[in-house]
Amino acid sequence: MTTLVSPSASTVIEPAGHRADGIPLHRITSTELRKMFDTRSGFWLMASIAITALLATAAVVLFGSDKDLTYNSFAAAIGFPMTVVLPIVAILSVTGEWSQRSGLTTFTLVPHRGRVILAKAIVCVGVAVVSIPVAFAVGALGNVVGTAIAGVDPVWNLTVADFGNIVLANVLGLMVGFMLGVLIRSSAGAIVAYFVYSFLLPTLAMLLASSQAWFKDLQPWVDFNFAQSALYNGSLTAQQWAHLGVTSVIWLVVPTVVGVAMVLRSELT
Repeated sequence: MTTLVSPSASTVIEPAGHRADGIPLHRITSTELRKMFDTRSGFWLMASIAITALLATAAVVLFGSDKDLTYNSFAAAIGFPMTVVLPIVAILSVTGEWSQRSGLTTFTLVPHRGRVILAKAIVCVGVAVVSIPVAFAVGALGNVVGTAIAGVDPVWNLTVADFGNIVLANVLGLMVGFMLGVLIRSSAGAIVAYFVYSFLLPTLAMLLASSQAWFKDLQPWVDFNFAQSALYNGSLTAQQWAHLGVTSVIWLVVPTVVGVAMVLRSELT
């Protein structure tokens, strides 16, 4: 990079377009993508998506009955571990700046923190969108192999609309991990909060709905996990889409906005 020195003063003038805040978003995004795979934990979490897809496919082939050897069964078996792994990937992509103390370097090179957070969000969604079709391709292979071994005809009972709903459900789940990352900014704390949100709260909500009639009617409007689970059950009605939209605002949009505002103002050490 060429710099110009004013003859009347020792002021260094940076050429236009070479400032830190002029780094293109696609370059920041590609850097964040590399950082996601650079750490050992990040690499094995990403590898675990393919590993769990293979294990889930093998389990259906080995232990499922002939009537269970359908593409929907393979997709469901693969989908569960992915709903757990992908949000943790998103959490670590954000909290690493604080837990690994790399934020000072990152936000010095790119002073506008919002652009870094946006790049992380783009990478997380991109990873989800790419990894889900790859995992379902493994499921399709398992469906072909499993039915061939069992001597039955393969059943392809997962429509394009069902596939799109599953992708959306996993992206929303991943964004919950991203939200917890920007809100808590600690790997351990965000992962614990994620498991509480994903496993403890749905259980409590289910118990409350089964014992309290008033909450049974209210649950679809306040329980994001409940509203999101409808995406795995086929096409949604207009009311179910409304449930998903309202709960997304409550549990995802508002906390993410608060978390990003905290990231923009937080001190780095």
